[in-house]
Amino acid sequence: MSNNMLVLQTDFGLQDGAVAAMYGVALGVNPDLKIYNLTHEIETYNIWDASYRLVQTLQYWPEGTVFVSVVDPGVGSSRKSIVAKTKDGKYIVTPDNGTLTHIHSNIGICEVREIDETKNRLPYSGESYTFHGRDIYAFTGARLAGNVISYEEVGPKLNLEEMTLLKTTDVVINENKEITGTIDILDIRFGNLWTNIPKEVFDKMSINYGDTLELNIKHDTRNVYNSTVKYVKSFAEVHIGRTLLYVNSLNKIGVAINQGSFSRAHQVESGYQWKVELKKIEK
Repeated sequence: MSNNMLVLQTDFGLQDGAVAAMYGVALGVNPDLKIYNLTHEIETYNIWDASYRLVQTLQYWPEGTVFVSVVDPGVGSSRKSIVAKTKDGKYIVTPDNGTLTHIHSNIGICEVREIDETKNRLPYSGESYTFHGRDIYAFTGARLAGNVISYEEVGPKLNLEEMTLLKTTDVVINENKEITGTIDILDIRFGNLWTNIPKEVFDKMSINYGDTLELNIKHDTRNVYNSTVKYVKSFAEVHIGRTLLYVNSLNKIGVAINQGSFSRAHQVESGYQWKVELKKIEK
């Protein structure tokens, strides 16, 4: 059962009335809903970032919370509108376009249903083809969060194997003990790089705080950055302006400049094309 909490994520920004319209639709369904913003500043059309921000956030919310994520460059096309139920008991209302990629691989999805738009669509919106965030996702999310409908009443159950997922890359350790991962996301405000390399990989390879590693960053096959970097617990352990490796809030390895932006300094972005190679320098 849902818990009356509705969390919204979009790439709409807050410069016009789009998000406010979604709020209005949701409160029209149930004025007692508690509505929260995950973010509305996802880069436009960037499904990958939307997927990652969900996994960054969802695990900390109470069971029964309903998330609505709308980054939908295919709005009006044949892509499905779905509601997923996660293995930890949350719901995600979203287009089936890859938004669930990181939730699928990190938390797990136990069921997916296609939204039946004949029942779960804002009344009198049938001629609108470009604002499904308001007409379908906010409306259905509010009905589910407010217990107007059950999860089973969303629509027909879909095969999990048919769900759209984005391409991802596994962490690789070669025979030379070199670790290769990807830059999953940027810590936007501070310019840090968040990789897909779990701290457990460092632990397994006896890489300890205080060790120095060789860091190489590539975009496809192009070398972008190469240097030696210290692995530390906190930013305060290195001088201002120095590069460091650290463990981020999701227990993954991050790359940063103390009181600086690594991504801006070295023109680094995120996605599976961006590779990080790390190797411990033996003393």
